[in-house]
Amino acid sequence: MSPDGRLLASAASDGTVRVWNLKELKVPPTTLELHFKGDVKRETRWLAQYGQSVCTPIAALLVYQLDPGSQVERMHRAIAVLAGVSAASVLTMLFKRSLGRVRPGRENAGKFLGPTWKHANYRESFPSSHSACAVALSVMLAILYPQAAATFWGLAIACAVLRYILDAHWPSDVLGGVALGYGVASATWAIFQRAGWV
Repeated sequence: MSPDGRLLASAASDGTVRVWNLKELKVPPTTLELHFKGDVKRETRWLAQYGQSVCTPIAALLVYQLDPGSQVERMHRAIAVLAGVSAASVLTMLFKRSLGRVRPGRENAGKFLGPTWKHANYRESFPSSHSACAVALSVMLAILYPQAAATFWGLAIACAVLRYILDAHWPSDVLGGVALGYGVASATWAIFQRAGWV
């Protein structure tokens, strides 16, 4: 490697030596940089909000209103939904603030800048909160209504994929959010079950 970081030399077992100009080296992109317009833009933004601050309370309210069982049982199930998604949201926020990963398309994109407790959206990429909350909501709803699990998981997958397609996150951010949301929601359900609330 040259001192300025521009050139890299490599050698092969056949005696071939190559010098690579790293500034000119083409690297496959990790973001898509797609730009949607009109209805497609509006619909994708709607899907990307599954599991967020408006969708989750509405889902919990529907659980309370439509779920069979006593009023107390319905209340506990609705609270479980809120608790699972809220716990995933809080935990992702803590990770985001602790790690400080820069979002795609920004200066220092992809770098981990370290902890800060001040909100700065550009450096809150890992893990994807949208993905975590969407998966957490789907876990809770799929447990309560297994007959609709495919629909819930379809919405969560659409939300997670859109976070990458819309260049809001790196693929690893999305996968980290999915894993976190699944784990937190599963743990929340287990806690509610152990307590006898669901």
